[in-house]
Amino acid sequence: MDLSTRYLDLTLSSPLMPGASPLAADMNTVRRLEDAGAAAIVVHSLFEEQIVQDRLSVLQATEDPAESFAEAISFFPKSDGYRLGPEAYLEHVRRIKAAVDVPVIASLNGLTPAGWTDYARLIEQAGADALELNVYFVAADPTVSSAAIEDRVVDVARRVKSAVEIPVAVKLSPFFSALHHLVRRLRSEAIDGLVLFNRFYQPDIDIEALETTPTLELSTPAELRLRLRWLAILSAEADRTALAVSGGIHDVGGVLKAVMAGADAVQVVSALLRHGPQRLAQLRADLVAWLEEHEYESLAQARGSMNLARCPDPVAFERANYLAALTGWNAANRPLDVL
Repeated sequence: MDLSTRYLDLTLSSPLMPGASPLAADMNTVRRLEDAGAAAIVVHSLFEEQIVQDRLSVLQATEDPAESFAEAISFFPKSDGYRLGPEAYLEHVRRIKAAVDVPVIASLNGLTPAGWTDYARLIEQAGADALELNVYFVAADPTVSSAAIEDRVVDVARRVKSAVEIPVAVKLSPFFSALHHLVRRLRSEAIDGLVLFNRFYQPDIDIEALETTPTLELSTPAELRLRLRWLAILSAEADRTALAVSGGIHDVGGVLKAVMAGADAVQVVSALLRHGPQRLAQLRADLVAWLEEHEYESLAQARGSMNLARCPDPVAFERANYLAALTGWNAANRPLDVL
């Protein structure tokens, strides 16, 4: 069965790959992912905070902290909270590139224009075949408009795209007021692909210690539905960019839904963290079995078959079929004495 696909100008053996996560932090796991059929390796993100922390550590080693920027130092997490510093990250990309025969896609989350472009260049020099921009802005400042946030995303994409020659994807959150308009602006900057969607990790509150605590919950299949909606809308355009889905892929049904909605690549994280790299091999085997059973000759036949332009009921994607969904829930779940 032909599962091949094109993503970020790369020809891949299938759409299946690990998403940016701790999975790529261990070389043994990276090799196991390739053996399990990963079409590419997506490396966890390098955050600009790590770069700044690394530079501050050098200054701390040569200057008396009591005499300089104590508040600035306390702002950053301790360095041992990060798995890899910037130089170690670049070396890790080199090691992965040397160890596997599939493309390596690095990930970068910056804060400043220089941080985005400088490390994008270094990541390219380290041998990455493509770069994923992990755009993660929390718009907490009430003086910053939604248009300004959108401009910032586009500016980042423009700067990085002009700084490197490797393909560049932008990993977006779903929380833009006019996502499709933003995507068109990114496409005008010749961005090579989009990843739908980033997951904002929400802090919790420890009510006894009166502290905020970091939390991490793995995804569930329910998270895929939001991604399917936007995959179906964005993949319907004739001049679209490459599309990857991230979040909510746990079984072959999720893979097929994403591909039918228009995904060129399918990134898996939570299912691999729960079940190990071999889950990727199972997904591939199940995908082949389903396509053969339903008499497909290739995965390309399924791709986009349920997007906004080709599905039998496009209104279901644009309006989310609220009335039918709510009516169906009431009929199936709500006791009659509540009506």
